[in-house]
Amino acid sequence: MSESVNQLRNIGLVGHGGAGKTSLAETLLFDAGVTNRLGSVDEGNSAMDFEPEEVRRHTSISTAFHQYTWKKHKVNIIDTPGDANFFSDARSCLQAADGTIVVVEAIDGVKVQTEQAWEFADHLEMPRLVFINKMDRDRADFFGTLKDVAETFTPKPILLQLPIGTEENFKGVVDLISQKAYFYEEVGKSKTGEIPAEIQDQVATEREALIENIAEADDVLLEKYLDGHPLTDEDLMQGLRAGTLGRAFVPVLCGSATRNIGIDRLMDFINDCFPSPLDRGPKVGIDPLTGDRMERRPAPDEPFSALVFKTIADPYTGRLSIFRVYSGTVRPDGSFYNATKETKERYGQLLKMAGREQEGVPQAGPGDIVAVAKLKETATGNTLCDESNKIRFESVEPLPTIMSFAIQPRSKKDEDKVFTSLSRLLEEDPTLRLDRDQQTREIIISGMGQIHLETTIEKLKRKFGVEVNLKTPKIPYKETIKQPVKGVIYRHKKQTGGRGQFAEVHFDIFPLDEGKGFEFDEALSGMNVPRNFVPAVEKGLVETMQSGVLAGYPVVDVKVRFYDGKSHDVDSSEMAFKIAASMCFKKGFQQANPTLLEPIMNLSVTVPDDYMGDVIGDLNGRRGKVLGVDARGKRQVIRARVPMAEILSYAPDLTSMTGGRGAFTTEFDHYQEVPAQIVQKTIEQANKE
Repeated sequence: MSESVNQLRNIGLVGHGGAGKTSLAETLLFDAGVTNRLGSVDEGNSAMDFEPEEVRRHTSISTAFHQYTWKKHKVNIIDTPGDANFFSDARSCLQAADGTIVVVEAIDGVKVQTEQAWEFADHLEMPRLVFINKMDRDRADFFGTLKDVAETFTPKPILLQLPIGTEENFKGVVDLISQKAYFYEEVGKSKTGEIPAEIQDQVATEREALIENIAEADDVLLEKYLDGHPLTDEDLMQGLRAGTLGRAFVPVLCGSATRNIGIDRLMDFINDCFPSPLDRGPKVGIDPLTGDRMERRPAPDEPFSALVFKTIADPYTGRLSIFRVYSGTVRPDGSFYNATKETKERYGQLLKMAGREQEGVPQAGPGDIVAVAKLKETATGNTLCDESNKIRFESVEPLPTIMSFAIQPRSKKDEDKVFTSLSRLLEEDPTLRLDRDQQTREIIISGMGQIHLETTIEKLKRKFGVEVNLKTPKIPYKETIKQPVKGVIYRHKKQTGGRGQFAEVHFDIFPLDEGKGFEFDEALSGMNVPRNFVPAVEKGLVETMQSGVLAGYPVVDVKVRFYDGKSHDVDSSEMAFKIAASMCFKKGFQQANPTLLEPIMNLSVTVPDDYMGDVIGDLNGRRGKVLGVDARGKRQVIRARVPMAEILSYAPDLTSMTGGRGAFTTEFDHYQEVPAQIVQKTIEQANKE
């Protein structure tokens, strides 16, 4: 069984959107004989991009899984989305990989999501290779792209292949270790031939550099090399594998996924040099009872342990939990313990994911990626294990949301279903956040960007039949006063025949410090107002403050002193005093220099050095206050406080400013007075709405 674990590879495909990750996955499946035709993202017949939203947009929005066998090795493909809107899903699913193929297109080189994926692979201490794709396209620049990779990433990239030809004349690759040229005249089939004369000198130069790079990563090989002994191809392959697994360097290969050039060489490299679960070693976790560090070896006879790294919500089959087995063996129709939720879960069939299809499997062991349906409590990030041998693994946290919209059901019948249906989608996508704003009474959905939220709404309609509109959320302004006003008197008198209504109240109204809320001071003396009417006065004030005076926003940080009034033996009532209190408060509020308060957000913006000036200038234009700038690697983190009203559309604006290389997080900090020149405009807009 350990032999089969040794011949298992879990590879994550990462890179910027449009680099060709899914096309590469399609070609891997085709060359291994899993599919009988090359699926195309552009034509919408891809095995990996099958969700209707993906087919329509010609891009991956969710990680897909498949597997193939190549020369007795089983390889699980984890094809992650490259769009920033869906990068949190990519991060979560990369936890199941042992090695990463970083796909970089030969035209535009390294882009921002490539950088973020690389950083996350660093965080996971994961071996990786760079595959320079689209060598057959116009403007393909192999050495320009290689230079970009070398300047952007560490550890250093080392060249394993040279391309034969470029753009439309790209027809093969030269393997620098074997010094063989591979030509692709038929789709997917290579022929070995002579290295073209025009690149023989370059091959010799690059091979010598490759030998030096491999030798430097291995003390034994370095000693042999420095002593003048030639390194054999076997020495080089052994050193290449050790250096790749030890992350001393990152091998670089090239090809064209859509024309199937160089892909068989890539598949051989995955077998020869990428890690098996055994190479990755034990998985570290903690004892849920003591908090002590624990390990699980990737062995079939170890206690069972696994991490759920993705959940799919299906309205028909229910929740599908996809997990990576780290130790032990699991078989269908049993139970396991959820160490995160501290509960036991029963399950039925074990399924392997094959694109849109799921196939039953008789068992799963270390390194296997499988799914089970209809677990009641289990969610993404949970650890599954033997109840008698408990362990809990750490899981990556979802990225913080950066954009929010209010949701408005298109029809009355959907109102009740909106929250429950969206809650189901939250099981599938932990990046989403769902809140109900108590002040504005809106349902607020937050996510990683506009496309992320739009595709969520499309899924909501397709999976649950619920149609909604997205709209800009209301800003939760508050109202308050800036100066005291004394002796405010209001008499409520209504006579309509029979018993009338009469109440008179006398108030002093004072501003309070921020965050103090509302204080009611009953300071009556004498018997002008019977004490049984006092609760009605307070109730009238509270209700009025909830609906506001200026523009319907809640009133905060105000004290009302109720010190006198008048009543009538027959016409006074609780309702009369409640109305009088409300009207008296509104009258006094308008005299007390009223104003609006707005929410101020802490904003943290991470950008490359080149964009710092533009971003700071833009923040100043948004009434922001920059608090400081901190260096973080090659990037700068700008800390600022900015009114919420000024950053509702900040995500697309920052993307535009930085070419997609900026990221930000926000959190509420405090309320602050709205500048005088904006107050009236805000009030008019609110009253209009």
